[in-house]
Amino acid sequence: MKRAVLISGYDDVHIKPLLVKAGFSIVETDPDLVISYGGDGTLMRAEIAWPGIPKLIIKGSTICKLCNPLPNEEVLRRVTVGEYTIRDVWKLEAAVGDAVLIGLNDIVLHNENPRHAIRYRLDISGQGDLGHEIIGDGIVVATPFGSTGYYRSITHSFFEVGVGLAFNNSTERFDHMVLRDNSIITATIVRGPAAIYADNHMDVRVLHEGDLITIRRSDQFARIITVV
Repeated sequence: MKRAVLISGYDDVHIKPLLVKAGFSIVETDPDLVISYGGDGTLMRAEIAWPGIPKLIIKGSTICKLCNPLPNEEVLRRVTVGEYTIRDVWKLEAAVGDAVLIGLNDIVLHNENPRHAIRYRLDISGQGDLGHEIIGDGIVVATPFGSTGYYRSITHSFFEVGVGLAFNNSTERFDHMVLRDNSIITATIVRGPAAIYADNHMDVRVLHEGDLITIRRSDQFARIITVV
């Protein structure tokens, strides 16, 4: 592993000395790997800013489900001696008009105004239209990597294969679904306004009656470093 690293996180005061001690060179551009120093949200922000570059998750927050339980010093030591693997994690994409949103964890369709539910219809490739319009706060479409996040808070479950579809606060009971990873989910807004976004990205698109969203597996991958 080359040793030019860029730090992504709100506070790098504590991690910088550990990186220097481990022999890494800290850079601002063109890193060989990105240190995601924080919690789960920091990783998503790091992937948005530097997509495709290997990410090493270093715990810098009390909430970090994705962090290695080993001490940070040991994690860095193992990386420097080659005791790691790089896992390719696939993402989701949502096509909204000419725009495409990319999510590592999930794509979220939500009511833009929290005081008013939205109405929408869903069509799932291979299963067809779900039958009628749905009223509620929207849906969460998750990858296996992101299934322990927002998806789990709605369904109280997670999955390891496929694409997860969770219904957020619907007026009728809809069981969550785990679909094949090549499934295509098409949502049509019957009554909005609705908002759609990927992960914790600040790019939020507002949707209105008749707008259509297509969600599917992306051909993009995140590269996550795991120490062994």
